[in-house]
Amino acid sequence: MSVSVNSAPSAAGSNWPALLALVTGALAMAVSPILVRLSDVGPFASAFYRVFLALPFLFAWMRIEQKHSKAPAPARRFSPAVIATGLAFAGDLFFWHLAILNTTIANSTFFATTAPLWVGLLGWIVLGRRVTAATAIGLVFCLAGGAALVWHSFELSPDHLLGDLFGALTGLFFGIYFLTVEKARETEGAAWITFHMSLITAALLALAAAGAWLFYGQPMFPSNATGWLVLVCLAVISHVGGQGLLSYALGTLPSMFSSLVIFMEAVVASALAWLVFGEAITPLQGLGGLAILWGIWLARPQTRGRKSGKA
Repeated sequence: MSVSVNSAPSAAGSNWPALLALVTGALAMAVSPILVRLSDVGPFASAFYRVFLALPFLFAWMRIEQKHSKAPAPARRFSPAVIATGLAFAGDLFFWHLAILNTTIANSTFFATTAPLWVGLLGWIVLGRRVTAATAIGLVFCLAGGAALVWHSFELSPDHLLGDLFGALTGLFFGIYFLTVEKARETEGAAWITFHMSLITAALLALAAAGAWLFYGQPMFPSNATGWLVLVCLAVISHVGGQGLLSYALGTLPSMFSSLVIFMEAVVASALAWLVFGEAITPLQGLGGLAILWGIWLARPQTRGRKSGKA
């Protein structure tokens, strides 16, 4: 029987902690573009350090989770769902940085925001889930808002075709990431998943960063203590806070709704770019931010039972 991706507990008491974690995680991830721009290493190196430097913090969180959990540790350290999550997140960061190098920031941002489309499409094809009307309308508002945020600098050009493809692949891998984390959370804790998937992601990104350093001359190591501090902040805020809280939220909230809330990352990133770098926010961008918030509100979970049937 088909199930709806918009199903979730209706009790506010059970939803609010996860929703708060999801929103806070989106805010934490929104800081990453600012920190990447402030770093003095190459884009693949910053992606690697984002995950690698987070590992000690994630390990400590995992031990705390195990200490307070009544359930035994999973029989396998790397379940298929955790492995898929690590591969998906590595693909997300890898193609995101390739997109940045081969197309405009606006184009890469827009195509990356197509992740909810992939969550809905793959959820329907692979898992037999149907998207409710409210979720579909919310998705339209979020996509329209995301387009408005980058419209002033969006550019379709044959010169950017490869970079645009990389941006689309970013959205695909991020969509897969939501689904695999949601699957893993059925049997494993948020800290366990985030730590072990980060081991996989860090190993793959280390190869990408080393290759970019050796063959393309991209800086691999920060030049001073401030550079290291920026990377530590990227790891703690954007990865431990962002990915960790997202893993926690996906234990309760459906992946489709969660992927829409991540649109808030684009809204906050635009606001931070205005505050930190003085990048002006146009009226169209302001309307885009409002459209995203309205779309998230429309798509909010309203039915009983996390995946209990048609919404």
